[in-house]
Amino acid sequence: MLSRVRPGEVRDHLPQSAPERGESYETIFADFERVILPGITHWNHPGFFAYFAISGSEPGVLAEFLSAALNVQAMLWRTSPAATELEDVTLSWLRQLLGLPDAFEGVIYDTASVSTLHALAAAREIAVPEVRGAGLAGLPRLRVYCSEHAHSSVDKAVILLGLGHDGLRRIPADRDFAMRPDALEDAIAADRAAGMLPIAVVATIGTTSSTSVDPVDAIAPISAAEQLWLHVDAAYAGVAAMVPGCEWILRGADRADSIVVNPHKWLFTPFDLSVLYCRRMEAIRQAFSLTPEYLRTSEGEAGVRNLMDTGIQLGRRFRALKLWMVLRHFGAEGLRARLTEHMRLARVLAGWIDESDRFERVAPVPLSVVCFRLRGDASDEEHQRILDRVNASGEVFLSHTKLDGRFVLRVAIGNLHTTEEHVARAWALLNDAARV
Repeated sequence: MLSRVRPGEVRDHLPQSAPERGESYETIFADFERVILPGITHWNHPGFFAYFAISGSEPGVLAEFLSAALNVQAMLWRTSPAATELEDVTLSWLRQLLGLPDAFEGVIYDTASVSTLHALAAAREIAVPEVRGAGLAGLPRLRVYCSEHAHSSVDKAVILLGLGHDGLRRIPADRDFAMRPDALEDAIAADRAAGMLPIAVVATIGTTSSTSVDPVDAIAPISAAEQLWLHVDAAYAGVAAMVPGCEWILRGADRADSIVVNPHKWLFTPFDLSVLYCRRMEAIRQAFSLTPEYLRTSEGEAGVRNLMDTGIQLGRRFRALKLWMVLRHFGAEGLRARLTEHMRLARVLAGWIDESDRFERVAPVPLSVVCFRLRGDASDEEHQRILDRVNASGEVFLSHTKLDGRFVLRVAIGNLHTTEEHVARAWALLNDAARV
């Protein structure tokens, strides 16, 4: 489960330079088993409950193998037409499953961090189009808004885009850890009065710590009235919208300018594959499109889409193949059933915690993540010891976060093969560790 190697142990078991002569596959695989595997933390294990638990399913793994064998570089339509057109078809399938309008065009990146970066670059392009040629010099200070519980990728994006870390304003959350729309309105008004230029709001559907859901249906009218780009980070939770009864997850997201969903988080697609849906994809192309002579093709006049125009990367892997195979293998029915079961297991664990005299739940459980801690005033160190004891078992792997400044234990359920037996074992290990 959790790798037991010490820092530097893998490196110390390997030569300091490449071999002069080639080696046999037998020798290489012997070292793979002897040196590499002990240094692997097994994300595909059904007892993996840390971070956002993921699993690379069989059709996705097969597709990765085929993609590597084909060695496709999908920068232009002509460099592999199937890569471009399959991405278009597959993302249309996924968009329909999520209930998003046809106006959203999709593009695949590697991670949500990169998707959010591109969305905010488009927001900057719309707000100050001269930035592409002249840069930010001489412009007013630009401002982006997000919840105090939003992912750190928003921070990195504003830094990389030249807005400065001070250009990000984190908005206070309510008792359920969701952004407060009234506080957002007050912050925008105060910044405008101070001479700043607000350009974007990032709302989160399924925050990393607690999977709280920002009220996008209340945030969207504010963004529209203020003419701000609205980006919705639904990297983890967005796929839940395909489950009957969970459509509320994306309520208001149809009014956003961009939405990120990560099939590699909770849709059984091997890492990495992040989807950015955008109703204003021309803004992204305006920000990033640049075609040197050696990349000009005769198809440019035929209305084909060249993926290199939709981001900073020129080279693009054939990622769509694995999502296409995952969707076909499981079908919408199979995907819904597995997501439903994960949410059921989370509710089961939440029920055990609520009935416990030792632990207490500290956040709602809208999806498949449960946050809890010891009752009373137990210290961070005591919680860390419990976490270390549980993870040292080698049977499960949990992670932690902090909510309201308090150390919180966190169980994320998302593996294809996780059953109630695995959840029960994690619960037993937690109680055993707390008794020591």
